[in-house]
Amino acid sequence: MKTYDIIVIGAGHAGCEAALAGARMGLETAIFTMSLESIGQMSCNPAIGGLAKSHLVKEIDALGGEMAKITDKAGIQFKVLNKSKGPAVWATRVQADRVLYRKFMREALEAQAGLDIKQEEVRSILAEDGKIRGIETAENSYKCKALIIATGTFLNGLIHIGLENFPAGRAGEPPSVELSQSLRELGLKIGRLKTGTPPRLAKDSIDFSQMTIQESDMPPPPMSMFTDEIKNTLLPCHITYTNEDTHKIILGSLERSPLYSGLIKGIGPRYCPSIEDKVVRFRDKVRHQIFLEPEGIDSDEIYANGISTSLPKDVQIKLVRSIAGLESSEIKKFGYAIEYDFVYPTQFKPSLETKHIEGLYLAGQINGTSGYEEAGAQGLMAGINASLKIKGPEALILQRHEAYIGVLIDDLVTKGTNEPYRMFTSRAEYRLLLRQDNADLRLMEKGYNIGLIGECAFERFLKKRDMIEKETKRLKSIRVKPDEINPILKEREGSEIQENASLYQLLKRPELRYEDIEKVSSTNGGLFPDAKTQVEIQVKYEGYISRQIEAAEKFKKIEERKIPMNFIYKGIPGLSTEIVEKLEDIRPLNLGQAGRIPGVTPAAISLLMVAIERQRRS
Repeated sequence: MKTYDIIVIGAGHAGCEAALAGARMGLETAIFTMSLESIGQMSCNPAIGGLAKSHLVKEIDALGGEMAKITDKAGIQFKVLNKSKGPAVWATRVQADRVLYRKFMREALEAQAGLDIKQEEVRSILAEDGKIRGIETAENSYKCKALIIATGTFLNGLIHIGLENFPAGRAGEPPSVELSQSLRELGLKIGRLKTGTPPRLAKDSIDFSQMTIQESDMPPPPMSMFTDEIKNTLLPCHITYTNEDTHKIILGSLERSPLYSGLIKGIGPRYCPSIEDKVVRFRDKVRHQIFLEPEGIDSDEIYANGISTSLPKDVQIKLVRSIAGLESSEIKKFGYAIEYDFVYPTQFKPSLETKHIEGLYLAGQINGTSGYEEAGAQGLMAGINASLKIKGPEALILQRHEAYIGVLIDDLVTKGTNEPYRMFTSRAEYRLLLRQDNADLRLMEKGYNIGLIGECAFERFLKKRDMIEKETKRLKSIRVKPDEINPILKEREGSEIQENASLYQLLKRPELRYEDIEKVSSTNGGLFPDAKTQVEIQVKYEGYISRQIEAAEKFKKIEERKIPMNFIYKGIPGLSTEIVEKLEDIRPLNLGQAGRIPGVTPAAISLLMVAIERQRRS
C-alpha cells in the first residue's frame, strides 16, 4: 500500500490544477484518472475565458497555476471582449485547439517532479475517526494525508438523448458509481444537477458565406502574463441565428424531450440553458445566436455553441438544418444532456476541506459549479490548501475584495447552490478592484510566498510594481504648456487647455491615452507595456478605485471579527431557531460571512456581535 501526501481523483481542469499545485509545493502527489487520454479534456466548448471567467483564469495564473499558460499554447483565436466599456468588465476569451490543450496539459503533468499519474478507477474512500486515510481502486489501495476529489460530471452520470438514456461520465466514458456511494456513506449530502452540450457539425458541410465572420484580435492578446507573444495558427469563428422555423420544430417536439417529459430530475444551468429551454422561456424572442467554434486546427468538427440540446437525433437534424448556413450540415456528434451527482458546498470550509472529514477536499463541478475556469480555480485552491494543511501553515483564504476566486468560494460555502453556479462580474461587489489586468498586483505575492511563483517571475513583478509607482509620481511632478498638448487635444476633439497642467491631470481626460502623454514627455525608462496599461487605468479611474478601496477596508474590518469555531449559537437571546440552525450548519469564520448567509438578518448579526464580545470578556 503506497503512501502519498496528496491524492487527486479526476484529471479534468480542477484535478490537474490541484495535482500540479501539490507537487510544486513539494508534496508527494498522485492523480488518478479512468483514462490517460482524457487528461485536460475540454468536455464542452473549446474555449477558455470570457466575461468574468477570464478574471478567474488570470488569478489562477498569478497564483502559479497552469490553465492560462496551456491556453496560450493551444489557442487558435484570441479576443478581448467589452473593450468599448470600462476595464472592470474587459475579458479575454480564447478559442483553443481541443487536442492540443489536452496534449500540453498532459505533458505538464508528466514533466512535473513529485507527481505520479495513475490510470485506475477509484472505488471507495478510506476514512477513520473523522480523518482521511486513503482510497481503494479496483486493483490497489493507497494511503494519503489529504484527498482531493475532482470528478466533474462522472458521479452517477446519466446521459439523455431524447427519451433514451444510458450511464456515462461524458460521451464514450463510463460513470463513477461506487465512489458516489462512498461519499454518501461518509455522511455527505448529495444532490443532482444537469448540464448539456450541443451537436458537433462537419466543417465541410457548412455554408459559412451566410454567416458573420469573427476574426482574432491582432496582435493576439495572451491569456497568461508569462506569455510574451502568440505565434500560433489562428482560425475565425462564425455567427448565425435560429429562426421561426427552428422554434416551431423545437416546440413541436417537446413531448420527446427528456427535459419536458419528466425524465430529467436534475436542475440545469439557468444562465446557459438548452435551446429547447430558451425557446420555451423566451417565446417572444424571434431568434437566438449560434456561435460556431472550430474544435482545432486539424479538426473537421465545429462546435455549435448556443444550441445545447437533449432532443432526439431526428429532431436535432431538423432543427440544425433549419438554420441559415446549416441547411446541408452533417452532425458528427449529437448533443445530449447529462445528469450527475454533486455535493452541497455548504458542507465545506472556505479552504474547500469538508467540515466533517479532516483532509478531504472537493473541487470543480462536484461542488455544483459549471465551467472550466470555475473548476480550475477551485482545483488550484484545494491543492494549495491541502498542501498547506500538511505543511502546517494556515489555509490560504482569498477574501471577496481580493479575488474573484474569493467571491466564487465564499458564495459556494456560505450561500450554497441548487443549480450549476457560474461566475459573473455582477457577483463581485468590488469588481473595479478585481480587474483581469491587475491579477498579478493582487495575488502574485501570495503565489510567491506559498512557493508556486519562481524567483525570476517574482523579480519581474517587483520591477513592474516599482515602475508603476515611480511613473505615477513622475506624471504628477511634470507640467506641460498648452502649446505642447493642445495640438493633440484638438486632434482628439477634446477641449484645449489655457494654463499649464500636470501629465497626471491630462491623463485623467477620457480622450487622451498614455501614448499621447509619451509624445509630450517620454519616460525614457523602458516601462513594460503592461505597466503602462496599469498607470493609465489607475490614473483615469482614481476616484472610483479610491471609493472601492474605502468600501473594501470597511468590509475587511467586519471580516476580521472572527467567530470561534466552537462558538455556541443556541441560547443567544433574540436569535430564531431557523437562524441558529443556519449558523450551526455553515459555521461562518467571521461576522462578514455570517451576514452573507441567506436568512441571517442585520439584527441577528448585531445580537451575534454582542454575544461574541460577551464571551470574549468572560
